[in-house]
Amino acid sequence: MLGFHNFRCARIILGGIEIMHMIRKGQMPTPKGSNPSTAEQFYSLVV
Repeated sequence: MLGFHNFRCARIILGGIEIMHMIRKGQMPTPKGSNPSTAEQFYSLVV
């Protein structure tokens, strides 16, 4: 593995990995009454 080129890249990549773990575990806050899929939750963060 080549590693991270700088601290900023490492922070962004690791943050994304942590968010995906939170979404998969159901720890992401969602509006009451809605049950979005994992892809929909991820997309809502990007937009």
